[in-house]
Amino acid sequence: MKIALAAPPFPQSIDDGLFWLGQLVKEAASQQAEIVCFPESFIPGYPGMGYPEKDRSADKLQDALDKACVIAAKNTICIILPMDWPCQSGFLNVAFVISAEGIVLGYQAKNQLDPSEDTFWTPGTQRTIFEVKGVKFGITICHEGFRYPESVRWAARNGAAIVFHPHFNGSNTHGISLTEWGHKNNPYYEKAAILRAMENTIYFASCNYASLYPESASSLIDPTGNCTIHAEYGNPGVITANIDPALATGLLAKRFKPENYSL
Repeated sequence: MKIALAAPPFPQSIDDGLFWLGQLVKEAASQQAEIVCFPESFIPGYPGMGYPEKDRSADKLQDALDKACVIAAKNTICIILPMDWPCQSGFLNVAFVISAEGIVLGYQAKNQLDPSEDTFWTPGTQRTIFEVKGVKFGITICHEGFRYPESVRWAARNGAAIVFHPHFNGSNTHGISLTEWGHKNNPYYEKAAILRAMENTIYFASCNYASLYPESASSLIDPTGNCTIHAEYGNPGVITANIDPALATGLLAKRFKPENYSL
């Protein structure tokens, strides 16, 4: 299966986000990708990054999801679309999975929030395995994938060949300029992506924005911990790569013995 990871700029509004969604989905489909993943909270945009507050209304978000379904069907490609989504106690941080036919297959909510995010979102409570064209996958969102490896291990132990990791780090106003993927002086994020793949013997597909000062690049890590491909820092676009689900055995994840850690 060929997968694609999008690296868009921060959307200035829902309409801007939908414009970039259409452009990058089309680019991924033209390269014969069957799944394309976008970064965390792509619609309407990560909180505090400048989009109008009205774009967070339930009607606006539902309309955006409906338009994303049309884009998926038009390009015959599965889209993993992170969004803010209203719930009874506020908003969930979710990643919708939209089939190549434009049907919403479900979503994964972010269950482990960073302490700074408690005012933005309500944590989710469930984990889900998805399947597209015979390939099972999980989704873990930003902080929980970097700092809660259990979220990835759960997916691997439940048959996922790949875990998609939409996230956000970096800034458009200040920060360091990275030049080499995985360099020892880079922030730890890319090293964490390596660990999530190799400690579970699965693929790990990490997806970030193309900000001016990103702290990690969108990248695909294979089951042995090698970076198969990564985006260029700060350059909007998509990267594509083939994965071989047969290599994602989940061997190390399946050898985990949870009974040894019960209280």
